[in-house]
Parts: sequence; C-alpha cells; structure tokens
Amino acid sequence: MTATKSPQRVDGAAARPAAGRSRRQRLRGLLALLLLLFVSLLISLCVGSQPSSVSEAWHAIFTPSGTVMDVTIQELRWPRTILVVVVGLCLGLAGTLVQGHTRNPIADPGLLGVYQGAALAIVAVTAIAGEVAPLAQALLAFAGALAAVVLVFLIGSAARYGATPITLVLAGAAVTALCSGLVAGIVLLNDQALDTLRFWQVGSLAVRNDALEVIWPFVVAGLLLTLANIAPLNALALGEDTATSLGVSVLRARSVGIAAITLLAGCAVTLAGPIAFAGLVVPHLARALMGPDYRWLVPAAALAGATVLLLADTAGRVIARPGELSVGVVLAVIGAPFFVYLARRRKLVAV
Repeated sequence: MTATKSPQRVDGAAARPAAGRSRRQRLRGLLALLLLLFVSLLISLCVGSQPSSVSEAWHAIFTPSGTVMDVTIQELRWPRTILVVVVGLCLGLAGTLVQGHTRNPIADPGLLGVYQGAALAIVAVTAIAGEVAPLAQALLAFAGALAAVVLVFLIGSAARYGATPITLVLAGAAVTALCSGLVAGIVLLNDQALDTLRFWQVGSLAVRNDALEVIWPFVVAGLLLTLANIAPLNALALGEDTATSLGVSVLRARSVGIAAITLLAGCAVTLAGPIAFAGLVVPHLARALMGPDYRWLVPAAALAGATVLLLADTAGRVIARPGELSVGVVLAVIGAPFFVYLARRRKLVAV
C-alpha cells in the first residue's frame, strides 16, 4: 500500500505548503492585526504629556473647534502617528523581503548596508559643507542608502553564479564594514560631523512632515514593487532551480526585490533614522500568524510593523514622561528577549 502525498497549491509561479493554516484562519489573523493597529492608533493619539480621551481625539480629527487639545492632536500627535505607521510599514516589509531573498532568518535591512550607507552620506557632506538642514539630511540619507544597496547588489551579481543569498550577505557585510570604516575616519577628523552623526544615529520619530512630503512617492513605489515580488518570492523559496522550472526569472526577481528593499528601507531610515530590530522581528511575528506564503505574509508584515512601532513609540513617551525615550531603545529593551525566544523556536524562524 503506497502512501499518497498531500497536494501543494500552485498559484502562478508560486508554490508553498499551506503550513497547516486555512484561508479562514489567515483572514482572522489579518483582521486581528488590523484591529490591533486601530487600537494602537487610538492609544498613540490619546497618550502624551497631557492625556486625552478617545472622544477628544475623535473630535480633534473630524470636528476640530480650535481648543488646546485639538491643536495638540492635529499638529503634533496625528502627524507623528502617521509618520510612525509609514516607517513601521516600510521596516516590516523591508525586513520580510530581506529575509526572503537572503534566506537568512536573522537578516534585517541593515545587512545590506542601508544604515551605514545613509550615515556615510550624511557625515561626508557635513564634513565638507558644514551643517546640513534636516530635509537635506533626509535626502542625503535616502541617497546614501540607495547607493549602498545598489553597490551590494552589483558586487553580489558579479559572482560566478550571480546574486545568490550567500553572495548578497557577503557583499552586504563588506559594504557595511567599508561604510563604517569611512564614517569612523571622517568623524575622527571632523567634530561637526561627529555631532551630526551622534544626533542622527539615535533614531527619532519626531515629526518630519517636510521629509514625508518629499519621500511618499518612493514609499508607494516600494509598495508596488513588493506586490510584484510576492509570487517570485514564493517560487524562490522552493529553490532557484525549481523557480526557474516554474518560469521565474531569478535575476529579475532578485532585482525587483532589491529595488523594493532599497526604496522601503531607504524611506524608513530617511524619515526616522536607523531604527534597528523592527525589520528583524516583525517578519517572524507575521510568519508565526500566516505561515510562509508571501501572499499572506506581506500584508501581515505591513500591519505588524506599523503596530509594533506605534506601541514602542507610545511606550517611550510614557516611560520617560515628560520627556521621551528613543523608540530604538524601547524596541531593543523590550524586543531583544522576545527575539531570543523566537530564535529558540526553529519552527517560527524558518524562512
């Protein structure tokens, strides 16, 4: 008596196991994430140096009358909340794509030189031209992140078998080390560059509406490229040979993925500086809920990224009231033990 194999669904160029989750379970997971994001939005709007009620937040957004609380929510909390959502979404998606393309469960956008490339651009221009305006710093960060990732991809593609996960990781480590060395050399020789780097590397979610107004088209482009990369990523997860046999161009899939990562991570680092950890853990949270199918994993990572960053930002405002604690510090302190737990559960970190 021969055993029968359970069938796998093939959607276009994608074929992944169902991972024991039904469509209804995944829809419930997405709805739960959406509800949690909505609650996190309300908490972010209501929590501050002067707390407000949900009704006051609703009144300030939809029927403002010019009260002090209306102005506070409209001009400070609401723009900041939108910024946090955008940054969290970008980091969640960028981390998911990086882990998918490198097949490395502990990879994040920093692995491809995004953070150090942005830092190098800022300190180099500061050392040459002096103090740079905040908007110019944001654009420099984006340009530096873009250049670093493109360089990683070019170096990785120059290998004999092209841009494989191993060559991309090695190229990313080399470019990150190069940028770090150059940054260290510049700041040792220029005090102003050191001050700029110290301020920028903390990572801040203070309102940057000027930068967001310039960067949003790149965010949209990154989202569209991510959607285009879903089916090829599902196929690549089965192995490059299998993906090729299914009609997927590995080079094209890698190129689209790297472009999406560059745009999303570059936008995040431009708007808020190098916020570590979010792009590392969010994909694991989404994968634990949705399984390995990127058709479900991508929207879950976007919702989870925005939610995690909102909660961390709100916690930072509560812990250090009347000041605030950097969101990067909050994520590291609260999230590091949780990631250790995830790392010990191989089932949750399998890419």
